[in-house]
Amino acid sequence: MPDLSYVPHIAAGSIALVAGAVALFSFKGAKLHRKSGMLFVFAMLIMSATGAVMAALKPEALSVIAGALTFYLVATGVLTVRPRGASARWVDLGAMLTGLTIGITGFYFGLEALRDPTGMKDGFPAPSYFVFGSVALVAALLDLRMVWAGGVNGPHRLARHLWRMCFALFIAAASFFLGQAQVFPEPMRNAALLAAPVLVVLVAMLYWLWRVLFTKRFRRSAPNKLSTETPLRGAA
Repeated sequence: MPDLSYVPHIAAGSIALVAGAVALFSFKGAKLHRKSGMLFVFAMLIMSATGAVMAALKPEALSVIAGALTFYLVATGVLTVRPRGASARWVDLGAMLTGLTIGITGFYFGLEALRDPTGMKDGFPAPSYFVFGSVALVAALLDLRMVWAGGVNGPHRLARHLWRMCFALFIAAASFFLGQAQVFPEPMRNAALLAAPVLVVLVAMLYWLWRVLFTKRFRRSAPNKLSTETPLRGAA
């Protein structure tokens, strides 16, 4: 009998990639962006949570870290553009501690890999753990800054939402196109071809971070919420 335990993870991941692509290139703040963005959020949360649990059962430490980091980035990314309630500061503090835990764990596993004669842990080299751990620690430090300031507004609020959603999509795209290259037909198993959609997400993220943080339009008039009055085309 076929193993069906992977079905929720695969289904959620497929939906997340499609919804993420739609949100990435739809008008920002418009109905299509909002609907596809929320579908992306729910699918990514399911995908990352199921992926982390399955990886923990193998065990496969790097996938646990990647799944936890993806869940954390999506959750904090969507909370950034939701209305802030009285408990928002405690939520932000909890998010910061979560990111810090993921980062420290990533570095711990990386050091374990370095101590191993093979330089690997569960089949992955130490630098892979350090990369995910570093992203988590940077995100946690930004959380700390936000908690200290009592929130984030204007272009920095948009940038926070932008980079966390895009980096989560980047992880999902890399996991699928590069990490599961064997599922593609033989003629498509070209490293450059499979890397293209992954790089598109990364380039789009960097472009929109630059536009949001450094162009006069956003620095002068960026709203405190994603506006539906002036939709923008680009990254989620």
